[in-house]
Formats: sequence, C-alpha cells, structure tokens
Amino acid sequence: MEDNKIIDLYWQRDESAIEETQKKYDGYCYSIAYHILSNSEDSRECVSDTYLGAWNAMPPARPNVLRTFLGRITRNLALKIVRAYSAAKRGGGEYDLALDEILEMVAAPSNAESHLEEEALGEAINGFLGGLAPDERKVFLCRYWYFDSIEEIAGRFGFGSSKVKMMLKRTRDRLKEHLKSEGIEI
Repeated sequence: MEDNKIIDLYWQRDESAIEETQKKYDGYCYSIAYHILSNSEDSRECVSDTYLGAWNAMPPARPNVLRTFLGRITRNLALKIVRAYSAAKRGGGEYDLALDEILEMVAAPSNAESHLEEEALGEAINGFLGGLAPDERKVFLCRYWYFDSIEEIAGRFGFGSSKVKMMLKRTRDRLKEHLKSEGIEI
C-alpha cells in the first residue's frame, strides 16, 4: 500500500493503518531498534511502541515521508530504552560506540537557552551534511543516525573497515571545524 494511503488510514483512525504499517515497515523499524539496543526482545517491543507512537501522532502530524517519520519514532524510543538501561548500569550495542565518537564535539546544553542552541546545532549539522559528497553523507548517517557498525557500513558500501573509520574521522573533524565556524561552542 502507498504511504499516503497508510497516512490517510491513520487520519481516519482506521486500525488497519497499523497492520499496513507493520507489513511495509516492520523490518526497517526493527533494524533501527536492533542496531541501538542489540536485543531482540527489546527491539520488538520498541517497534510495537513505534506503531502506537505513530497512531498517537497522526493526527495532527501528517508526515511527508512515512519511512523517515517511523524511523525517527523508533530511534527515539530505542534511545530512551538505552538511557533507562544506562541508568541501571546496563547497555551496549553500537549506540555507545557511536555516541563516544561524536560526543567529544558537542557538549550537552545545560542552561535556559538550550532549546535555541539545539535548533542552531541542528541547522548547522544539516547544512554541513548537505555539503558532503553522497557517500560521505550516507556513511555518516549510517553510523550516527542508524548506529550501524563499522563492518556493516563497510559491507554495504564495498569499502574496507579502515576506509570507513578514516572517512568518519575526517568527516567528524570537518564537522567540528564547521560548527566552530558557525559559532557553536564545542
């Protein structure tokens, strides 16, 4: 079923919207959750919660790209689970590794201006990503959005692991310089 038809089902509050979403996007959402959680049971639960999240968000939200909308819900839910595990001294998966790689550049805002700082940071990162070569952008997003392992990225693009590591390091270094040039404190 086409995405716009699935979205229409959500807007009509037709429960078959969830079934259609599951048919089309279950594997995609599961992959995102599993890369972050590294646990089948938690990933399944996260995907189920994704469908509930989509049901609760539509309406009023009417996503332009359903796949991205669902991916974002899944990712956010999985990250919440990781935070809960971390609080209980559990965790793991690619999330921790990828986060360690990127966190050195961006300090967590801790004041009343944090919302504005987050928006400026998001705009700066989007601008940076828009200027990357397609392969660089895809590799960067695979690692830091989907939390794919270095080996998975290398296999997907036909690169060696060392090439992926070097691409990511160089891209992080360029991002760091870009953020500095935008006046974003790092």
